[in-house]
Amino acid sequence: MLKCLAIADLFIDETMMEKGLQELTQKNIDITVRQWKHKDLEALQQDNIRLEKQGSEAVLLPEELLAGLEEYDLIITQFAPVGKQVIDKAKKLKCIGVLRAGIENVNSAYAREKGITVLNTPGRSNTSVSEFTVGLILSEIRNIARANQKLKEGKWEKQYPNGVLAPELKESIVGLIGYGAIGQRVASLIRPFGGTIIFFDDYYTGASPDTKVSLDELVRQADIISMHYRLTPETKNMLNKEHFSKMKKNAVVINSARSGLINEQDLIEALQQKLIAGAAVDVFEKEPLPEDHPYLTLENVTITPHIAGSTVGNFGNSPSILGKRIINEYLSK
Repeated sequence: MLKCLAIADLFIDETMMEKGLQELTQKNIDITVRQWKHKDLEALQQDNIRLEKQGSEAVLLPEELLAGLEEYDLIITQFAPVGKQVIDKAKKLKCIGVLRAGIENVNSAYAREKGITVLNTPGRSNTSVSEFTVGLILSEIRNIARANQKLKEGKWEKQYPNGVLAPELKESIVGLIGYGAIGQRVASLIRPFGGTIIFFDDYYTGASPDTKVSLDELVRQADIISMHYRLTPETKNMLNKEHFSKMKKNAVVINSARSGLINEQDLIEALQQKLIAGAAVDVFEKEPLPEDHPYLTLENVTITPHIAGSTVGNFGNSPSILGKRIINEYLSK
């Protein structure tokens, strides 16, 4: 009988993990679930950010999580790191399952050197992030969050940074930077509104009902610019002051992907100088957002606390999706 250690956390808890991995149990895999403990969600997010930026060796797991690790054939994790320390201790390890699209918290190169299969959960955030992106767009261009805040302050306000009469999606050019699964899903959600969709993606070569353009063309043409690239050394700061200077005065920038895709200071300056009309941002260089952050004083930005992917479907369904992939791509070998 194969043995699997599943490491739960505050987003995917022990109950969700056990329920989602039932298909593996039915395949005669003995599953032990342990909790990677944090005092709150922010503490967990801080470890996650550290791992995303610095790699799988940046955070060490407590010894109680690693007890008897040499007995396990499989490890399943969401945010808990599986670095060299863990891999070396897990002498029987043959497969690592990651309950997310990225595998930044796993030393995948070292695992593969050891002949260990690494499987992730691509596409789990497609629905949650794409829906949230459309929500950010509508909130920003239609001043939904601003109007709500003004009313709570006792102010009946109808004039905002983008004027008295807000733009409509139907009459807008929406530019998507990144046309992978989430970018395409955003396009499919926006298309019924009637807007024109253009996109930039160096890696996309397939057919599309939308128009592929260069990054320079996109930032010049689009009324709404939304980020959907993966963050790599090559894509860091791919949107910066050079691009803001070329945008329309009525342009808004949306980022529900990764903060590093946009030079945050350059965006702040573009908003302060009103080079663009506004922005909506869910991801930040420092999280939680510092109390003295410039975004907190700007009228022309909508901000949310990194919640684009925080849905029941995203987290709750991940163990089941991964379990099926392990069955189909690892156990069936």
